[in-house]
Amino acid sequence: MASPQVPRIFSPHRRALRLARALARQRRTDAARFVWEDMASEMVERLAFVRHEPSRTLVIGPCPQDLSDYLTRSGARIADGSGFDLEAPFPETGFDFIAVLGELDAVNDLPGALIHLRGALEPGGLVIASFVGGQSLPALRAAMLAAEPDRPAARMHPLVDHRAAPGLLQRAGWKDPVVDTQALNLRYSALDTLVSDLRDQALGSALADAAPPLGRAALARARAAFLERADADGKVPERIEIVTLTGRRSLAGT
Repeated sequence: MASPQVPRIFSPHRRALRLARALARQRRTDAARFVWEDMASEMVERLAFVRHEPSRTLVIGPCPQDLSDYLTRSGARIADGSGFDLEAPFPETGFDFIAVLGELDAVNDLPGALIHLRGALEPGGLVIASFVGGQSLPALRAAMLAAEPDRPAARMHPLVDHRAAPGLLQRAGWKDPVVDTQALNLRYSALDTLVSDLRDQALGSALADAAPPLGRAALARARAAFLERADADGKVPERIEIVTLTGRRSLAGT
């Protein structure tokens, strides 16, 4: 019996393009990088806590300075993950540590991606993967709905509910799976600043069917709706949920 076809919600090309554009934007000294830095800091803490000392590491997504420095001090050889497709078996295997920053928020076959990650580990190897979760950006979502009240286009892609993650890890065969979440609570005085910060960190849409740009009137409605949520100081509270998945491949290599 043929296996069911995975729905094509995201575009791998657009996912790669948003990361490439974000890395180019990082050349600016004022580029936002707080989401990536938070993910990297969490990974460093976890590696130290479990006393895992990587020697052959794969990093998929950006590699912030904190993570790069930690891996270098550990003597790890760091492989560039830019040529690795999360939705296909990896061209190289035998890594004792794989870090994934972002990226898993926009894959069509998340269970498959988790299986490929496990399969790329050596026995006993460790994966830590962080991505933006489903409880993120309520103010931005409300503004986008207000921009096109009659027929809103899909401008923000669906995000993974962290409550589904434990089951996904078990299905993928991860050993000792752990799912954690934390929130970054932010404040913005303008919608455009928030959008710019998201683009700096590859957090834009990677939907396969890209919506057309907002018209001038719709953009004005979005900006106004965003500011309607402002506190007395004129700043709008916003939230980004970071989901972190940790697990191993068994010592038996299964």
